[in-house]
Formats: sequence, C-alpha cells, structure tokens
Amino acid sequence: MSSVGPRPSPGSPGSPGSPDAIRRARFETLAAEVYEPLQRYVRRRTVDSSVDDVVSDTMLVGWRRLDDVPADATVAWTLGVARRCLANDRRSANRQQRVGLRLAEQPAPAPEQPDVDVDLQSALRGLTDLDREIVLLWAWEGLEPRDIALAVDLTANAVSIRLHRAKKRLAEQITAERDRGALDVGQAVLGDWLRRKIQMAGGHLSGERTDETGGRSHGH
Repeated sequence: MSSVGPRPSPGSPGSPGSPDAIRRARFETLAAEVYEPLQRYVRRRTVDSSVDDVVSDTMLVGWRRLDDVPADATVAWTLGVARRCLANDRRSANRQQRVGLRLAEQPAPAPEQPDVDVDLQSALRGLTDLDREIVLLWAWEGLEPRDIALAVDLTANAVSIRLHRAKKRLAEQITAERDRGALDVGQAVLGDWLRRKIQMAGGHLSGERTDETGGRSHGH
C-alpha cells in the first residue's frame, strides 16, 4: 500500500482556498482583462523597445495594489497606472539621451517621420498634454468620460467639459475653410467624425508636442 503525503490544510499557502491562492486568481483575472488594451495603449505612446518594460511595470503595480483596483473599471484604472509608468520611462529615457549627447558632443539625428495627417498631428500638438491624453483615451481606447476620469485623476464632469472643448478645437483646426459649415452638425456626428479620423491615423500620431529646440515635450 503506497503512502500518501499530508494534504495541505485549507489555510496553508498551497491550498486552493488560501489567501495567496485567492490573490493569485484575482490577479490572473485582472491580467486577462487588461493585458490587450494595456498593450495597445502603451504601443501607441512609446517606442517598441520600451513597451515590454512599461507593461511589466504597470502589471507589477497592479499586483502590489490589487486591493485598490475597482471591480467595475479595471481597464481604466490600469491605463491610469500605465500613464504614470510611461511618464517615468520617458524621464529616464530623456536623462539617458542627455548623457549620450554630452558624451557624443553632437545632436542626435532627427527620426524619420512616417506619413501622417499633418493637420491632425498639428492640432493634437496644439492641445495641452492633459487634453490630448483625454482625447486619445476617448478616441483610441474608446473610454467614456467616467472611465477617463479614473485614468487621469479628474472628475467625470471635468473630463466631459475638457473633452467637449478639445473636440471642438480639433475640429476647427483640421477642417478647411470651405468645410466650416460641417461644424454646424450635431455634437454626436462631429464626435464620430473626429474619432474615426484619429483612429485612422492610428499609431502614426506621436501624441507629443515639439518644443522650440526640437525636443519632445511630455505630459506633466
């Protein structure tokens, strides 16, 4: 008769009902829900070489702060974390670039820009960093104001006002003079048109402003 080892008690770390097992299961559920939208969000906002690091940092925060994740807005909460991780990554990249430039004692070559909707790119860069992020969360990620509010740490009402004003400003800037009459249509029609235009531009939009020295300006 073969001997059988002792079974883990219900409260032990290895048992299905233990706090550790329950926590792991909750995190796996979170990861399954947010991983793809998180990947899309990060890829649209940074270079390919930084994507995995930012995604990993974001998921690590998700694990550490699992109890803070709202059950009804997991994606929006995660994108808010990713936004801060992106800012940290950009600051680190900028510091490394400055060190590299000092060592090389010459400016880095300007990257080639893909074919983009120049009017849309210019209009987006004309927005504040926060308003641009709100517009892109609405157009790219398809979030509603209440979810955007969670991602950018504002009230839903403040987001709605900023989004309304930003959409109107964008439409005015990227619509030719002869088409100004198109702006007289209802807000729903205008919003759909603007969202499609931004989505069509896709990852070609850097979402960044260029300062007078040619450097990149990122969100605060």
